[in-house]
Amino acid sequence: MEETYTFKPIGYVRTKAKELPRHWSYSQIEGELVIKPEYVPGIKDIKPGDRIVVIFCFHKSPPFTMDKLIQHPPHKSEPKGVFSLCSPYRPNPIGLSVLDVIDVKDNIIKVKRIDMFDGTPILDIKPFKAYQEE
Repeated sequence: MEETYTFKPIGYVRTKAKELPRHWSYSQIEGELVIKPEYVPGIKDIKPGDRIVVIFCFHKSPPFTMDKLIQHPPHKSEPKGVFSLCSPYRPNPIGLSVLDVIDVKDNIIKVKRIDMFDGTPILDIKPFKAYQEE
């Protein structure tokens, strides 16, 4: 049985950057997460200095085809399976970035480490919790 899920963005990314790094961990670019008014109460506990996980949609990626299950990224020496890459060409065009919160005002979360295009739909925000061994 094939299941289908529908997601509605809670906001979008705003950035003036024209060139972006391939991954948030290489980025120093600042931008904003503009949250839709009805979701603003949900960001009340996000503070400057926090690190957040932003789940977003690769809205500019072409539709996925099965030949993209194996990809040869320009920065790798050999082809890799899509699930071992951060490629935007995925069966479900979902991305994840870990961003540093600079400021929060009204419905705007100012962040650093942007690797998303201006207008990228934000699907969810979660707190970043580093893995800790017991």
